[in-house]
Amino acid sequence: MLEVENVSAAYGMVQILRDVSFKIEKGEIVSIIGPNGAGKTTLVKTIMGFLKPQTGTIKFKGENIEKLATNDIVKKGLTMIPEGREIFPRMSVEENLMLGAYTITDKEKIKQTKENVYKIFPVLKKKEKALAQTLSGGEQQMLVICRSLMSNPELLILDEPSLGLAPIIVEKVLDTVRAINEEGVTVLLVEQNIHDSLNVANRGYVLEEGRIVLEGKSRELLSNSHIKEVYLGL
Repeated sequence: MLEVENVSAAYGMVQILRDVSFKIEKGEIVSIIGPNGAGKTTLVKTIMGFLKPQTGTIKFKGENIEKLATNDIVKKGLTMIPEGREIFPRMSVEENLMLGAYTITDKEKIKQTKENVYKIFPVLKKKEKALAQTLSGGEQQMLVICRSLMSNPELLILDEPSLGLAPIIVEKVLDTVRAINEEGVTVLLVEQNIHDSLNVANRGYVLEEGRIVLEGKSRELLSNSHIKEVYLGL
């Protein structure tokens, strides 16, 4: 579904990504893990068109997208949830959700998508008229995820969804990722939280200093000596 091949990217003279290659098959949950400053957020911004690659290609469903504008990429079914809980605090839960459907013109489809989203997250249905700022941190993260689902993505990229959340809320968010995937959405999970993200993913890639240094099935990576020593402290 997504194929990134030999992508390099920089901010001005500062080189961030160096010949990054990876792929995601339809229906997978794939995790890209790595320390702070490894280039993870730069990678997802490059995929989504916020930053144009210096070299390399990015294909979504077989079509090159590296030169497309971000809004055109979203229309093709690829959506990103950025790092941090970016909500509209003085708008209701329902109003926040409707903003996620700005690319959809079919009102009936929007209505059906909203109903489907509420089935996955019934707590948001109960609070649909409440201001978003009144939600807990975990509920706000769920709202951000739900808002992205309103565009009916085929592939959803989550950038550090567990950032700043308590462990029990992180577990709920990752359960949410599983639920989304079970509904047929392919997921790219970008995380510093190595253990939890690999536990939810089918496969993973390790990004260090702008390069992919390891890849494999999640179980293999969790048992890898480098992962154990550097990231898990074992």
